[in-house]
Amino acid sequence: MIPELGHFALALALGFALLLAILPIAGTYTGRVVWMRSGGSLAAGMFVFLLLSYICLTYAFLADDFSVAYVAQNSNSLLPTYYKFSAVWGAHEGSFLLWTLIMAGWTLAVALRSQGLPLDMLARVLGVMGLISIGFILFMLLTSNPFERLLPMSPTDGSDLNPQLQDFGLIVHPPMLYVGYVGFSVAFAFAIAALMSGRLDAAWARWSRPWTNVAWAFLTVGIALGSWWAYYELGWGGWWFWDAVENASFMPWLVGTALIHSLAVTEKRGVFRSWTVLLAIATFSLVLLGAFIVRSGVLTSVHSFAVDPERGFYIMVFLLLVVGGSLALYALRAPVMRADANYDGLSREVMLLVNNVLLVVATAAVLLGTLYPLIYEAMTGGDKLSVGPPYFNAVFVPLMLLLLIAMGAGPLARWKRTSFDELWRQLARIAVVSLALGVVLPLVFAGALDFWAVAGISVAVWVVLSLVQDTLSRIAHKGDWSSRLAAVPKLGAGYLGMWVAHFGIAVSVVGIAMVVVYSDERDVRMVPGDTVEVGGWDFRFDGIRQVDGPNWSADEGIITVLKNGRERFTLRPQKRHYPVRGMIMTQAAINPRITRDLYVALGEPLGAQAWAVRVHYKPFVRWIWLGALLMALGGVMAAVDRRYRRLAERAVERRQNVAGQLAEGRS
Repeated sequence: MIPELGHFALALALGFALLLAILPIAGTYTGRVVWMRSGGSLAAGMFVFLLLSYICLTYAFLADDFSVAYVAQNSNSLLPTYYKFSAVWGAHEGSFLLWTLIMAGWTLAVALRSQGLPLDMLARVLGVMGLISIGFILFMLLTSNPFERLLPMSPTDGSDLNPQLQDFGLIVHPPMLYVGYVGFSVAFAFAIAALMSGRLDAAWARWSRPWTNVAWAFLTVGIALGSWWAYYELGWGGWWFWDAVENASFMPWLVGTALIHSLAVTEKRGVFRSWTVLLAIATFSLVLLGAFIVRSGVLTSVHSFAVDPERGFYIMVFLLLVVGGSLALYALRAPVMRADANYDGLSREVMLLVNNVLLVVATAAVLLGTLYPLIYEAMTGGDKLSVGPPYFNAVFVPLMLLLLIAMGAGPLARWKRTSFDELWRQLARIAVVSLALGVVLPLVFAGALDFWAVAGISVAVWVVLSLVQDTLSRIAHKGDWSSRLAAVPKLGAGYLGMWVAHFGIAVSVVGIAMVVVYSDERDVRMVPGDTVEVGGWDFRFDGIRQVDGPNWSADEGIITVLKNGRERFTLRPQKRHYPVRGMIMTQAAINPRITRDLYVALGEPLGAQAWAVRVHYKPFVRWIWLGALLMALGGVMAAVDRRYRRLAERAVERRQNVAGQLAEGRS
């Protein structure tokens, strides 16, 4: 009965989505205020019924209701409770229900937190989000019903959750990623609402900017968690492989990064309005493209979900409708999006435009490398072609170095016009110090020089020093140093958020440069008593023991790690066997520190007590994820800037004043 209730709630949510897509927008054309104001209630109704549907599916997992096909395929009575909870989104149907619930959550949040918006603008935004929700809910009801029953012959136990997903990473990574993914629908809805209304001034950018920052922050954390999860779970010691599904989340992040910078220019200077709208459309379009790549079955990946062509066809049609309709509306409204503001070739506007262009070109390069093998296979009738890390590294890395150089120059340039002599004077000093530190730091921490390490660390230091220089110039007139330091928090959450996010990028770049260039790894055959030296540490193999978990058994290696002949600690990598699925999984053992990781994974048994063992020394690898967390923190700080709250409060006051004047006029 509970699964049927969940299915019925899903159908009711579709009804609310249909009303949300129709009534508020119709109200803007007919002048019916009640219809326009209905958006908030309809968004709440859609969210409540999707939440009820999700709770029903969760209950089916926790109650081991194996008459539900989705539960039978992705759970087992021996599965720990916390994994049963996360197994709800462990495969296609449940993960898309979570996706749609998050979409409804964003819609309700916009309805509750945008009361200062002009009523017709809010109605259009909610209407657009209702239209998107219709597509998502219909996708579940028509092709991906998570409540389908196995009756009358239901199994007595389930097939178990994929062992790769029986991990803390499944609990945190997909929800964070989906909140970021779906959050870009808000920026898309604001852009479409602005196109529909014809009011393409800076106001829509001001209102959508905090929402875009928050979505970008969640997507940043989601991607970082996915990278971290792959690093310790898959046993190969890597943190990024340029897998097509990894790229599916990375491409919206790149264009979303361009979008948040372009929104800043549109809000502050009223320029790039046409470009900003196009970026909002492109970002959400790439989100839908990512959904197609992951859920259509066009590729086989450790990350991908379904292999049902019907689902892929539906998503493709939905993608074409959204992108085609948006671009058609954009083409109709583009002639009215001219800006009158002027700026010269060294202004901050130009620096941010360079930032945007490099990010878009990088996205295009990733998109080409991701889709070309699929297109080639389709055109040749099944011939396979692989585009791997060498292509992506050769194209992407130089573009990112140029981007970081522009990022360092951007904060020091002024709006509208910048003196070449002044800018050159500041940048020249920073460049010299950055290059010097780029040479010194690898020598200090790694004892060797490499071009890419020097380049990466130099541009990272360049970014940080430019931020420091910009901050010093902003507080230089505040008197003595104590007064200047006290003035830093008063620069505003928006500015400090930008500072933290850019600093986070620099931290990640240092981590990437160090781990790519100076990693040390060995794949060796070891018997008890053997020792191998990696990264200045000795790893002694002391044998294997048997251990049992709740739904698995494992061969656990005992690796004693020594430094200068002294035993420091023990690492215990595992080779786990999951009997229900019949799968064997590698569980790496890691000793983490802020400046390095020591990483050991068991390979295959080689007979006579010998095992294949993979040993890694990973310098500064944690900095990659630390930098991503700082980026996300910066995005949230910028979103909660008090300036946006004051703008909302003033907008509410204006609406109340207008309503009062109208009431007085009627009386």
